[in-house]
Amino acid sequence: WAKVKAMTATAASLLPLFATAHVTTRPNLPIAPRVSQFISMQSVAAPEPTLIPGLSASDFQHPEDKRASQLLKTFFAPVELALRGAFSALVEDALFMDNIASGVLVGPRQLPELHQALLRSCKLLSIETAPDLYIRQSPYPNAYTVAVQGRRPFVVVTTSLLDLLSPTEVQAVIAHELGHLKCEHSLAIAMANLVLSPLASVSPVADAALQSRLLRWQRAAELSCDRAALLAVGDVRAVQAVTMKLCGGSKAYGKSMDVEAFVEQAAQYDEVADGSRLGRLVRQSQQREATHPLPIYRVRELQRYSDSGEYATLRARGRPLGEGTGGGAAPVAPQPVVA
Repeated sequence: WAKVKAMTATAASLLPLFATAHVTTRPNLPIAPRVSQFISMQSVAAPEPTLIPGLSASDFQHPEDKRASQLLKTFFAPVELALRGAFSALVEDALFMDNIASGVLVGPRQLPELHQALLRSCKLLSIETAPDLYIRQSPYPNAYTVAVQGRRPFVVVTTSLLDLLSPTEVQAVIAHELGHLKCEHSLAIAMANLVLSPLASVSPVADAALQSRLLRWQRAAELSCDRAALLAVGDVRAVQAVTMKLCGGSKAYGKSMDVEAFVEQAAQYDEVADGSRLGRLVRQSQQREATHPLPIYRVRELQRYSDSGEYATLRARGRPLGEGTGGGAAPVAPQPVVA
């Protein structure tokens, strides 16, 4: 029993290391477990997503996210191997037991609509093995994952989030979390934390500068996953609406909300922020320690990406979902684990 308690404590101490990448909160708001938050909205005549054969994470990653991820994997491969081993041995089973004991596991017979949304998103993002999807009771509209492609990958969505969003928006949230899994953001940022941790005592100034860069990377990682959501639902307004509704949406008034008006708030913000030294200082303080971009910047960045030649070129590589037979095999759902 003492050994079991020691292993549980070790798993608990390691979890924050892996959860850093996509467990997040809205800026400056004291809400429940930090979770990867992001928004989607009702769609109007949205284009259908396309199935892009051989889609890789680097195809849609934000440039800052891509550079940082490639740098770490190139120069710190032994650290990556050690972290994978630690996660598999000490964290993965504990997370599975918590989710299976306290959540509802989605499947063909349990909430089949959500199961189909999961499989569809996996197919569109070229994820071969679908993670477990759990629904957990919470008054906070959130979704999260530990973004490591281990033996038991998972995504958790809360009941409040399901109540707040439309089905298309829920799929966008699921796809956003799948983006974290495909990019393995938790593993990459855990590697960065381990590499940087000795600097705290050796050179606090250098450590502070690198931590600032790490936070910039985390914000870029969120932009990458918003792009993944766009690839999965094909509707930029639906993805932007998730962010909008998490900022100020309600079940009663959700259908009256205007995404374009929300996107326009970014220009109003910049007008004040750029207009004075105080405005610039306030903007810096709002972003300095944030793990997510400001919501208005986030929706504007996604708009720019959806209008870009980069996105058009990527879509041109694909074909309508369901057309043809090659490269379109459905992802394999995880098999039940029998103890």
